[in-house]
Formats: sequence, structure tokens, C-alpha cells
Amino acid sequence: VQLQASGGGLVQTGGFLRLSCAVSDLTLDHYNIGWFRQAPEKKREGVSCISRRDHSTYYLDSAKGRFTVSRDSAKSTVYLQMNSLKPEDTAIYYCATGIKYSNGECLSESFYNYWGQGTLVTVSS
Repeated sequence: VQLQASGGGLVQTGGFLRLSCAVSDLTLDHYNIGWFRQAPEKKREGVSCISRRDHSTYYLDSAKGRFTVSRDSAKSTVYLQMNSLKPEDTAIYYCATGIKYSNGECLSESFYNYWGQGTLVTVSS
């Protein structure tokens, strides 16, 4: 299984970016799909995910209303549309997939087995 994240870059406060994650060798519909981020000197945190159990979507509180996760199963690609970006969104963003069922949200790293290499998002003030 390989995950290739892309779409990061430098953007001003209030701007937008769309991250993509191309996934190979698995069927997206059968897996949790997650986006995580890690800012300098901070722990990695779950930003958004799609649960394999019922395909519900979940978001970090600070991402609600600004970020949207989606997937194109035909293209085996996952997206994270990020609008109204803030300097505190600056981080390396990772996509991940995993097969473990959750009874609710899927933002914990414990639900993920495979990780992409990350793409850097920098939001200038």
C-alpha cells in the first residue's frame, strides 16, 4: 500500500488549499481515511477522517466549517479542501488509511496502518 500526498504550499491567511492523497493497492471504501497534521514541536493530531464503518466524516473542532474531506473512489484519491486558512494551520499534513473499525469518530492514530509521506502547509500572517 502506498499513499502519496500533495498540494501543500505557502498561502496567506484567509486563503485556501486542496490537498490530495493518491492511494494504491487497496479499495478506499473499505478503509478509514484520515488526514493528520504535525506542527513544529507539537504532537500529531487528527484533522479529518472518513469512517469505514458508515462513511461518516469527522473533524477536529478547529477545522469544522473550514475543512472538507472527500474521496473519489474511482481515482483512489482522497482530498482535503482547506478554506479560511489561519497561521495555526501551518503543519506537515499526512494522509493515512486503516482497517480497524471504530464505534464513532476515526481521528485517533490507532485506526490507521498506512501513512503517506506528508505535505507541508504554511500559512503566512
